[in-house]
Amino acid sequence: MSKFFEALERSQREPAPRTRASASPAPADQSATLRPASPSAGVEPGAPARVEAPVVEAPAAATRLAVDRPRRAAEHLVSLFDPTSYEAEQYRVLRHVVETLRKGANLQILALTSAGVGDGKTTTAMNLAGSLAQSTHARVLLADMDLRRPMVAHRLGLGGAKHGCVDALLDSSLTLDDVVQNLPHFNLSVLPAGRPAVAPYELLKSPRLEALLDEARQRYDFIVLDTPPFVPVPDCRLIAKCVDGFLVVVAAHRTPRGALAETLDLIDPGKVMGLVFNGNDSHHPGYYDVYAGPSSKAGRRRPWRKA
Repeated sequence: MSKFFEALERSQREPAPRTRASASPAPADQSATLRPASPSAGVEPGAPARVEAPVVEAPAAATRLAVDRPRRAAEHLVSLFDPTSYEAEQYRVLRHVVETLRKGANLQILALTSAGVGDGKTTTAMNLAGSLAQSTHARVLLADMDLRRPMVAHRLGLGGAKHGCVDALLDSSLTLDDVVQNLPHFNLSVLPAGRPAVAPYELLKSPRLEALLDEARQRYDFIVLDTPPFVPVPDCRLIAKCVDGFLVVVAAHRTPRGALAETLDLIDPGKVMGLVFNGNDSHHPGYYDVYAGPSSKAGRRRPWRKA
């Protein structure tokens, strides 16, 4: 796990970017890169090679939440609503990693989690699912399994849902058809959390959860779960038995090293697919402006620089 902690330490050493007072949020110029895993140092001859999971750095602005006014789905789901942006390209990098793992490691149900609250896991889950759904041949389901603080339906602007995940867990007569909504004009299905859960732990502990996700396996190529943070509540430890792998979202300048270490200790090492390093403040490569072209939104942006 050394690459994980190197990335986290780097983020904590670097000062947070200075911001200027403004009536509107800053443009999304921050970059995100995928760093390939490297073999562990000091491996004894003849010992099996250790392969570290990749660390993906996600764009900061794409996952920044606004607190001064409501956000529309288009502002959260850049992978579908702004597919030519630099931020959307970074989610495609993450998509490529997941598609590769799907073939090599039979990764079908992927859960997004974090060490604590506010690290950007929900927005990352939404945009990963949106990026996967850009393939017309892929059947993609985005499921809100954070029954304590569900946010997916709110951010996507899904209203008037009659049923959701909680209802399906309580009522075995409900099928996925009864609780899943299709995002209009996009190749993406969404399973909202639904009604407030009185006892989330008991719901997730029931055999109904596994049955519901088994049904999803039969119908979808990729199932992306937005799950609760791993450390503060035990919910994710119950969900773990039903998923093929976890992506852990790490927020730059925010996630404590100790909390990340505890999270990785709690997750089965065989199910840790990698880290999404969220909030990277380095600017994107200059050639991207030329590649995107002057008519694209990304091409009109001014590169971000440290003060």
